[in-house]
Amino acid sequence: MKELADYGQKLDGLRERCPVRAALDVIRGRWKPSILHALQQGTQRFTRLQEAMPEVTAQALTVQLRQLEADGVIRRVVHAEVPARVEYSLTDHGAALTAVMDQLGEWGGAYLARQAEVRLEP
Repeated sequence: MKELADYGQKLDGLRERCPVRAALDVIRGRWKPSILHALQQGTQRFTRLQEAMPEVTAQALTVQLRQLEADGVIRRVVHAEVPARVEYSLTDHGAALTAVMDQLGEWGGAYLARQAEVRLEP
């Protein structure tokens, strides 16, 4: 079984010199923005996250959750119950991404609207 450290960011000289690249590396991933959005609503269980993203496989969701955990953005808590209950939530570091993600959402919405207008022009 992989250790949490195995999911951490790899050393990259460009990333080390560019804070924007470092930030994008943390949130880059097909499901990471959706995971972060879901966790902005509060603590979630794995199955709830899967329900919020029906297209994601359990393996892909697990990997992206572990990467976010390794980057210190989310917290994973395993409750000693049978069956085990696992909950995910944003860390303080992860919660600080909320404003950034909201701004990216606004920019993305404007971008999509602009792209739609361009497609409609003769």
